[in-house]
Amino acid sequence: MEDEFNATYITLNGYVEVYVYFVIMFIIYLLIICFNSTIVCLIWIHKNLHEPMYIFIAALLLNSVLFSTNIYPKLLIDVLSEKQIISYSACLFQYFIFYFLASSEFLLLAAMSYDRYVSICKPLQYPTIMRKRNICIFLFLAWFVAACHVVAPTILSAEIKLCNFFFKGIFCNNTIYGLLCVRTSALSVLGVVALVDLVILPLHFIVFTYTKILIIVYRSGREVRRKAAETCLPHLMVLICYSCLCIYDIIIAQVESNLPKTARFIMTLQIVLYHPLFNPLIYGLKMKEISKHLKRLFCPARNI
Repeated sequence: MEDEFNATYITLNGYVEVYVYFVIMFIIYLLIICFNSTIVCLIWIHKNLHEPMYIFIAALLLNSVLFSTNIYPKLLIDVLSEKQIISYSACLFQYFIFYFLASSEFLLLAAMSYDRYVSICKPLQYPTIMRKRNICIFLFLAWFVAACHVVAPTILSAEIKLCNFFFKGIFCNNTIYGLLCVRTSALSVLGVVALVDLVILPLHFIVFTYTKILIIVYRSGREVRRKAAETCLPHLMVLICYSCLCIYDIIIAQVESNLPKTARFIMTLQIVLYHPLFNPLIYGLKMKEISKHLKRLFCPARNI
């Protein structure tokens, strides 16, 4: 009788642990959706936020919502399931959405750096260069170019025979290459081209524009320095954080077997948790106009 009681206790304890994990992850997902969507809605509603810089921020936060929606619903189902199963086609779709959004974020950050460069270094030409039509072109190119680069390796991976049916990871990223019988030279070439076009070139462009900004700011007065720090610092913080996550994702396929489990868990947590929450917090707290509207929304009594 005692053995039966102990077994039942362990089973119930296991169920409690599973539901605790589920509730925690579900709350995190809701927070990500709420935080990002709130700022996107504020930018959409208030006309004084209809400026290029805030439109690009809204695009970044929209990416975070879609990115999390691509990962969390499947994670929540897996937590409640005895067996974590996903079809290869669904895995490839998750892979495509993951890298499409991740790549477009680098291109959006590059567009934001160009916006800041024109605003600070060429203020008289800013209204002409950053017109509504040009902003729409930048947004379209950021998403279209990223999709074109990611769709090719996705289709090629779908045609290669699988030799391994046990996937190590909580979502489908480049570790799916470990499932393939052989990684073709075409797949490697496409990966290198995507890396150069979507990461290295945008990163070099961002470094170039911020270098020019720093030179101009160094030669300018205190007011220009304050304005530059107020608008550029949040972008740089997001860029540094995001670059670290991308470097991890690029090397993980090669060194995963040698990387400690704790380090893999922390970095994966950064991708699915910290980064989607980091963007709205940084832009909400550090961008003066957005912060002002957030205070009016959540603390209306103080504005009476």
